[in-house]
Amino acid sequence: MPSSPKKPNLIFLNGTVGAGKAATARALQTLLPACALLDGDSVWDFTPFCVNGRTKELAFANISAVLNNYLACGLFENIVFCWVMQRREISEELLRRLRGEYEYRPFTLCVSERELRARLERDIAAGKRGAGVLARALERLPLYKNYPSVHIDTDGKTAAETAKEIDEQLRRIRPCRNA
Repeated sequence: MPSSPKKPNLIFLNGTVGAGKAATARALQTLLPACALLDGDSVWDFTPFCVNGRTKELAFANISAVLNNYLACGLFENIVFCWVMQRREISEELLRRLRGEYEYRPFTLCVSERELRARLERDIAAGKRGAGVLARALERLPLYKNYPSVHIDTDGKTAAETAKEIDEQLRRIRPCRNA
């Protein structure tokens, strides 16, 4: 893989639990050239899981270390990062910790309350998620409405369809050399 001569796209995929971030990120990775992917959940996957000041700092430190390594290596045209970032301060803190040059491309995956309930109830019934996730997701859903990013509606769409829509948005901003 040759080095990338221009600043990479740093693509943040944001949205509530159940919006389709991880699946969309994987689908997007197959569409974009020279693409690295980081799911924020993978850097604080421990048992028993708890959220407190120390574990939040651990997540920020781990995420920024991996993203900085992707940025520094010079091999990627696109770096996709997905995570639940219900407050703008979360993404701002991550960006503050990054070094190097990049083009920041934020996207929020939006989902209706009805669709979110259906998705999470299926996951809960299948044992993929705990019962408390639905209440937390519904509580946070309004926080994404005014999030400063490109909003992509995921209702009734597959991850591949959502990824294709993001890819089209990115091509409008900066056409791909291979297009």
